[in-house]
Amino acid sequence: MILLKKKEQLSQREFRNWWIGEHSKLATQLPGLRKLCFNPVNDENALYDGVAELWFDSEKSFTEAYQTDLGKAVAADSLAHVDRRDRLFVEENVLLHS
Repeated sequence: MILLKKKEQLSQREFRNWWIGEHSKLATQLPGLRKLCFNPVNDENALYDGVAELWFDSEKSFTEAYQTDLGKAVAADSLAHVDRRDRLFVEENVLLHS
C-alpha cells in the first residue's frame, strides 16, 4: 500500500484527475503487477489524499518492478505530484468476502 499526500498547489480534483486519469496508465503497466486499486480520500482535512493498493506476488517482485525503466518513470511521475508517499508492505487477512 502507498499512502499519498498531494502537492499543496494541486486541488483535490487536479490530484484525482492526474492520479486516476494519467498516472494509472503508467502504473498499470508495471511488470508483475497483479491488481491495482486507487482509493481517493474524500476528506480534504485527512492526513493523506489517497491510498494505492498494488498487488504483487512478493515484496521482491514489487522492488524489481520499480527498478525497471518503467518503474522509475512511475515513481518519478508520482514524486512530481505528491509531497509525501509512504509505502507499507502488508499481509492481507480477508475476514469477510461476499
